[in-house]
Amino acid sequence: MQVLSSIAAVREARAAVGATLGFVPTMGFLHEGHLSLVRRAKTECGAVAVSIFINPTQFAPGEDLDRYPRALERDLDLLRGAGAAFVFTPQAAEMYPPGFATSIDVGPVARPLEGAVRPGHFSGVATVVTKLFNIVQPTRAYFGQKDGQQCAVIRRLVTDLNMPLEVMVCDTVRSESGLALSSRNSYLGAEERERAVLLHESLRAAQARVAAGERDASVVREVVRSVLAREPAFAVDYVSVADPLELNELEWIGDEALVSLAVRVGATRLIDNMVVRPGMN
Repeated sequence: MQVLSSIAAVREARAAVGATLGFVPTMGFLHEGHLSLVRRAKTECGAVAVSIFINPTQFAPGEDLDRYPRALERDLDLLRGAGAAFVFTPQAAEMYPPGFATSIDVGPVARPLEGAVRPGHFSGVATVVTKLFNIVQPTRAYFGQKDGQQCAVIRRLVTDLNMPLEVMVCDTVRSESGLALSSRNSYLGAEERERAVLLHESLRAAQARVAAGERDASVVREVVRSVLAREPAFAVDYVSVADPLELNELEWIGDEALVSLAVRVGATRLIDNMVVRPGMN
């Protein structure tokens, strides 16, 4: 496995790989969710590239850029075991040299939910993902459903800019308790981790209610909130029942809906989501 820190080296490695390349962009501190993406890419592509880059432009002032967890050597060992062909580990100056001034606005899909709570976040995501796609030139790029709005943003980006690649969205990987795996889970204490299980329980309650025939989105939102209310210490940023592709809030659930939430558990902000469908068990 090659570990590459320059754009020029990545382009040389990409040329040597051949036709089909899977790509998993990450910010490091890898967990089983990331590794599941690498393994799937490995089964579907001739080779797999991974990036590890904590992108400063998607963090607002006062967010956790400086304390975001880092474990580069451990990450590289995990990626060797998973069969990555090369890993791109640039410094910020490589991605954003002096004079860099371009940013990307993906439009309405980036404005609600995380976009409303974290202004500028998705512009930073879209800009760095565009750069990474241009540098790595993947055939397919793999993302986890846990970051549901990010997946919708990237799909819109790829469609609107006619990028020649497939966006592959893979199921959320969860712990035995149901907590969605996230690098930020490392911030949670043991008691907070136990309480955070309610996030998944609230989504499962919404899924069960829709499967039983409920179509009124306001009722489904209230189902989620009622489960989260069992933990008075939670601070709920939002509960959403929206169209999975455009993220418009729904009044009535048709074929499917994306139920998503953001909750502060102590000092840690967690997100989760689930696609629900009438009749789905």
